[in-house]
Amino acid sequence: MGQPGVPVANRRGLTFWSQWTTAMLVLQLLLWQLTEVHAGKFSEEYRLLGALTLLGSPYCYSLLQVYHKRHDLSQGLGRLMVAWLLLTGGLLALLELVGQLDDFSAAFLRDWLILGLFIQMPSQALLYGVFRRVTRRLRRERRAVIIGSGPAAQALADQLRNRQVTLRGLVACDASDSPLPGLRLLGTLDELAEIIEREGIRRVYLALPRELQGRLEGLYGELLNLPVDVIWVPDLAHLPLLNPSYSAIGPLPALYLNETLMSSQPAASLAKTVVERCLAALALVLLAPLLLLIAVAVKLSSPGPVLFRQQRHGWNGRIIEIWKFRTMYQHQDDQVRQASRHDPRVTPVGRLLRRSSLDELPQLFNVLRGDMALVGPRPHAVLHNLYYSERIQAYMARHRIKPGITGLAQVNGHRGETETLEKMQQRVAADLAYINRWSFWLDLKILCKTPFTLLSRDIY
Repeated sequence: MGQPGVPVANRRGLTFWSQWTTAMLVLQLLLWQLTEVHAGKFSEEYRLLGALTLLGSPYCYSLLQVYHKRHDLSQGLGRLMVAWLLLTGGLLALLELVGQLDDFSAAFLRDWLILGLFIQMPSQALLYGVFRRVTRRLRRERRAVIIGSGPAAQALADQLRNRQVTLRGLVACDASDSPLPGLRLLGTLDELAEIIEREGIRRVYLALPRELQGRLEGLYGELLNLPVDVIWVPDLAHLPLLNPSYSAIGPLPALYLNETLMSSQPAASLAKTVVERCLAALALVLLAPLLLLIAVAVKLSSPGPVLFRQQRHGWNGRIIEIWKFRTMYQHQDDQVRQASRHDPRVTPVGRLLRRSSLDELPQLFNVLRGDMALVGPRPHAVLHNLYYSERIQAYMARHRIKPGITGLAQVNGHRGETETLEKMQQRVAADLAYINRWSFWLDLKILCKTPFTLLSRDIY
């Protein structure tokens, strides 16, 4: 977890800033060379472009996680390409806004865009290889052991194996503890000092079950006298975590169990909102003829309004009004029943709209207004929320971000009628997983998968 007062994010930032610094150095050299070729001198407008690149690149590169250690080289280079296009596109738009884009020739901009990308790739590949070799050497030297038992220790062991940690085995808290599958039992806590010396252990993971957390202080005091790094992994499996993270408040370590995207990543959240509103506006322009055609079909199919409006919970539980094309005959329904297969309330045109999900298109206006997102947990009727919030743990936590037109639950098959509590639990679990795993890449994958889910037989 890191030392108190030293957030994990700061330690991980060493990789980012070293690779970013190298990339910016080669970019500034390229800029200088290109100005010599195309302009003959490094004049003011080119210095402005270099300064804007330095200022804007940390945000774009960190947003796309270009240098994150969990990505392999091909993923890192792919993210570099997207981040570079985002950065240069933003800079060109800014230069056009201030009236200085015409100061650059088309040939210069072409070379800057293409060569700027390709000149960063070798430096990233070189540093990637260096970091990988250093990491592998540290892993070989940093032999580890887990102290604990039960599911918490097993889950930690699985994660450490995925990260290729040199895991020597398990130290049981008690002689009666059962060994874990695939993990060698080295002994008990009474033999801890001997085990550490015998196995050459340099890192100890504490994964005590909840009922043994009271022994943590004494165990840690014993480990302080031994030449090992100590990492505590608290057993929080019984808690439904939401976007968890670790930081520090002054010298005090702080574990964030439940934090919204808005508060943990405000810049990323703002970028998501801006991008989605722009895409919604573009989609409304392109789909205007289709929207008009559907509106006419709905109006002619049965008496009543074209749009169906309903109050639902939005971000942080705020009540919003969503818009959909009306797919049912006008009726009174105090219970707000979900649509079911062969539902007699659904009109023939409405059935077609529901099968194709075209009835959801007016929600693009909700996205444009800021009430909804393109991707996020689907909003449910208020009465449904009141019903399920009393029966499913952390149900209302799905409202900690804006609801979406499509979401992770929908592309994973958890859509349609939730006639059983288990089906709704699966949908909520997918919604919470989306909040915990959110990224622009995940949003993009969900948007790409959404059209292929429209053939599902669970839509009616």
